[in-house]
Amino acid sequence: MNFVQPIRDLAKLQEMKLYLKSKSTRNYILFILGISTGLRISDILKLKKEDLLNTHVTLRETKTRKQKRIRIPPSIRTEILEYAKELTDGDYVIQSRQGINRAIDRSTAYRILREAAKQVNLNEIGTHTLRKTFGYHFYQQTKDVAMLQEMFNHSSPQITLRYIGINQDSMDKAMMKFKI
Repeated sequence: MNFVQPIRDLAKLQEMKLYLKSKSTRNYILFILGISTGLRISDILKLKKEDLLNTHVTLRETKTRKQKRIRIPPSIRTEILEYAKELTDGDYVIQSRQGINRAIDRSTAYRILREAAKQVNLNEIGTHTLRKTFGYHFYQQTKDVAMLQEMFNHSSPQITLRYIGINQDSMDKAMMKFKI
């Protein structure tokens, strides 16, 4: 199994957004939903137009089967609503171009993200990068690991910090200072 990393660099995050937006609004929406809500890719792909029309997304998580209610951040709400206007009621938000009203699959989402990452010279990117990127930047802005632990439904703060790459950052810094 390959380990994926969050996108730590805000400039690279911006480059990814610009690249995806230039290629496809759908792919851009997939990306900003992931990095702005922390939802798993499996949950993003199940979203339908009506799920985005309120201030919160309410769903039953695919992985845990738990009910989840997450606010759509104001920073992306306008773009999300504009995009939703183009959809018909009942349409999947991240629609496949094959078949009628089917969501893209996980492997397609992976390919989209890998292609964009390659264009902006990022490695260790996968679908889970979106969730990890949300967590990393949420933690950097708030330093509230308990809140993030709750949002991610992790059993301990240590798991959350390892998951979002904070522990890796600390180890990397320590190794930069190390000498014999």
